[in-house]
Amino acid sequence: MAKKILLLMLAGCLVYTGYSQNVRLNAYGAYVFDDKVDSYYSNTSYFNGTIKGGFLWGAGLEYRVHQYYGIELMYQRLDTHAPTEYYDPGGQGGIGSGVKHTNFDLGINYIMVGGARTFHPSEKVEPYGGFMLGMAIVDAKNPDKGTSASATKFAWGLRLGTNIWTSGKVGIKLQTQLLSVPQGAGGALYFGTGGAGAGVSTYSTMLQFVLGGGLTFKLGQQKAPSTAPKSY
Repeated sequence: MAKKILLLMLAGCLVYTGYSQNVRLNAYGAYVFDDKVDSYYSNTSYFNGTIKGGFLWGAGLEYRVHQYYGIELMYQRLDTHAPTEYYDPGGQGGIGSGVKHTNFDLGINYIMVGGARTFHPSEKVEPYGGFMLGMAIVDAKNPDKGTSASATKFAWGLRLGTNIWTSGKVGIKLQTQLLSVPQGAGGALYFGTGGAGAGVSTYSTMLQFVLGGGLTFKLGQQKAPSTAPKSY
């Protein structure tokens, strides 16, 4: 659902701004490194696992409000696994309770609005950095039980990179990101700990380091050089 909504938003923005030379379409592809998540509330309410690294892909629509400033609406997704040890309180009466080991399936959708500040750009090279705010929709599935859950969490990020223009309208994007989802993993929602047993939920902040890049495209018609005769 989140992807469909974002695609509709991007399509609407493209229709509205397709002829503006201040709009860029960015395509992203990057590698996310492993991230350890853990939380300990008690002997019967804890989890300890790793969100494995994987391929992060996405797209964004950027509007350049100034030569040095831009604002971007972006969507990025990571499909990965999280091998985890946790305590399962079991069913009614604690039947089936105990320490479990499961390799959870995770899908993380980032929908962010980010600013971009360009530093000393030239005709070919355009370094930039910025801050991002938005949300992460985290989908988790327990393959052992066949159960799944989803949660929407606040997310923020930092990025630093450069655009290398190979032509007037197409460029190669090199970028590193830090993406964080405070209280993004945990509790009864994902790993079966907490709620059903002790009446509490424990959480862990997700902090993901991303390295990669992509492509950037300037949309709309570029201004043609003036052909008017000079007056003397």
